[in-house]
Amino acid sequence: MAVYTLPELPYDYAALEPVINPQIVELHHDKHHAAYVKGANDTLDQLAEARDKESWGAVNGLEKSLAFHLSGHILHSIYWHNMTGDGGGEPLAADGVGELADAITASFGSFKGFKAQLTKAAATTQGSGWGVLAFEPVSGRLIVEQIYDHQGNVGQGSVPVLVFDAWEHAFYLQYKNQKVDFIEAMWKVVNWQDVAKRYTAAKQRANTLLLAP
Repeated sequence: MAVYTLPELPYDYAALEPVINPQIVELHHDKHHAAYVKGANDTLDQLAEARDKESWGAVNGLEKSLAFHLSGHILHSIYWHNMTGDGGGEPLAADGVGELADAITASFGSFKGFKAQLTKAAATTQGSGWGVLAFEPVSGRLIVEQIYDHQGNVGQGSVPVLVFDAWEHAFYLQYKNQKVDFIEAMWKVVNWQDVAKRYTAAKQRANTLLLAP
């Protein structure tokens, strides 16, 4: 039985135009994201077989495979909901996301500073990777991270709330090799309502964990 399943898109393929064209959304979701889901399930099956046979020769590669595919699945699941066709701009109190806006200012000094840092982090990720806004529970602040591939270079315990996919499959058919142009355009479709909900949930989860005996 499959443990992980491909989530449905929260909009149709054309909903993010002109920032991301329908062909990219379809291929990205139906092929690339689906491959990570299959990879995670297949790796779990291989690990179960290794346990049954008590054969651990391939465990190092299998653990890396599980981290790669599972993180790819999770990050993409966040990515789709982080975007909306009528998004963009700045998170504002008037839009019901004032707590997030205040947290961004407290953590980065200003929205402008945050935007510049996340843009550069995503655009300069070497090879394949992500630029991520994450809640760091020990300090209780927001941080920007560069994720190489799907899981490297991440502070342990940090919770992603906004993710920018900087893999070529996310943009190449439309933006060619101009990754910076794609990252700049991404700001036009950010769903701040979704980001704010994830931020609030991350804070609540952190409080629960820190209060646990």
